[in-house]
Amino acid sequence: MKRATPRAESPPPAPRSRTDNSGELLTAEDLVKRFEGVTAVDGVSFGVRRGEIFGFLGPNGAGKTTTINLLTGLARSDAGSMYLRGEDYTSNQKKAQAIIGVVPDESNLYDELDGFENLTFCAALYGTPRRKRERRANELLEQFGLTQAGKRPFKAYSKGMKRKLTIAAGIIHEPQILFLDEPTTGIDVMSARQIRALIGDLNHEGTTIFLTTHYIEEAERLCHRIAFIVDGRIIRIGSLEELMREHQRETVLQLAIAEAPDELVPSLRERFPAYSIQGRDERGLRVVSDGEIELLPLLEFLARDGVTVTEARLIRPSLEEVFVRVTGIESERMRQEREGKKK
Repeated sequence: MKRATPRAESPPPAPRSRTDNSGELLTAEDLVKRFEGVTAVDGVSFGVRRGEIFGFLGPNGAGKTTTINLLTGLARSDAGSMYLRGEDYTSNQKKAQAIIGVVPDESNLYDELDGFENLTFCAALYGTPRRKRERRANELLEQFGLTQAGKRPFKAYSKGMKRKLTIAAGIIHEPQILFLDEPTTGIDVMSARQIRALIGDLNHEGTTIFLTTHYIEEAERLCHRIAFIVDGRIIRIGSLEELMREHQRETVLQLAIAEAPDELVPSLRERFPAYSIQGRDERGLRVVSDGEIELLPLLEFLARDGVTVTEARLIRPSLEEVFVRVTGIESERMRQEREGKKK
């Protein structure tokens, strides 16, 4: 009787990869997450480019934290794919942990350990050798202004100090991308300013940052590109300049002038009827047009009247105005939610 030749087992399928022609470090495609029939993340797609600060801006319940949890392996998606450096890690987030750093909105450090011990413990979880993790911990304590607090228990830290140490713990293993979930919510103004400066420094040193925030002004100040997310869906993604340009409904020119005669504004309105000349105040004159504004004729007219123009600048809409127009959510709602989260 002929012995059957055993069939070789088929190798497991290799992880999918995608061609990366855009400089993207992280890519999400059609991510979906449901909780008891409620869709928290609804077909979210975006890419985070290497070296940028990418902002997720939206109100409470928009899906910001859930998206971070999906991307960092703290939750499993119901649908969609995630790519890191072009490799699909949707079903195997462990292989991405070495290059991902996570700073949750609530600290995950240990109250009884001091700052140095918390940092070295976190480094040990990533397999960092003892000598290297101790050196790295001391470097971060100094960089974050926590050297004196390094031997104090974490529970004795102020809110701002806790947030700074939590960020330090998130980068102890020198990740390529750092996820920051509401990093300045609930802390004092000075600490928030220090943390924003630290975020800028980390990015300047080469760390890609994914930032969720309630603070419209924070996103405007820090982020290279911003995604507006509402009810689990991304409404718009763009750089600050792109978002402003798309929603510049009119051209606004601000002129800073020295003393001028009382009849200046009526004279300007008569000479330039196509423009809306808004009254002179402590900041000067404001000229508004539905189209372009020709600056030279304005300056020549003012010079003939003996009016000196010390500055002329175009005024663009604020990110707050753009956010309201795109999402339909009043900025006051965002402020109320922030204040409620502080209490």
